[in-house]
Amino acid sequence: MFNAFLRENKVASVILTVIRLFLGYSWFKSGFGKLTGDGFDASGFLTNAIKNPVTGPDGAVYGWYTSFIEGFAMPNVGLFNVLIPIGELLVGLGLILGCLTTAAALFGVIMNFSFLLAGTISHNPTDILMGLIIMFAGVNAGYYGLDRWVLPFLRKTILKDNKEKPLSPNLRT
Repeated sequence: MFNAFLRENKVASVILTVIRLFLGYSWFKSGFGKLTGDGFDASGFLTNAIKNPVTGPDGAVYGWYTSFIEGFAMPNVGLFNVLIPIGELLVGLGLILGCLTTAAALFGVIMNFSFLLAGTISHNPTDILMGLIIMFAGVNAGYYGLDRWVLPFLRKTILKDNKEKPLSPNLRT
């Protein structure tokens, strides 16, 4: 019942738009600040994640993630210095504009989990919750955004689906 509300209700699409704009602004602001600031360098964050991994009573909880950071992320920190700010900016734009909203929310949730696995709590849990709500809502989350036009266009051109379908059974354009 709640899932149907999220996916098909016009009131839900308005609430989702507010959540989407709030979350999108947060991502955009973070990415834009990193791109226009004095130069973003993830090496300090990655070094700290290696030196201070998330631990429990039995030691490191996410040893596999610490190994990933140490063996892949640190040697390729230059790549991550580019991918993180651009990714944050694109997630923010996608959510603000309501364009490929579900994909933007998915990538935002993935980045939030990456930060959590590295030991940074901050606002990541609430961002994950908001991102998951947007993902569960599907196309209804981007109904008041560009998805209203982009998704039917992509269906028609890429998927070669020439049938006219509304974005949601209860949301008619």
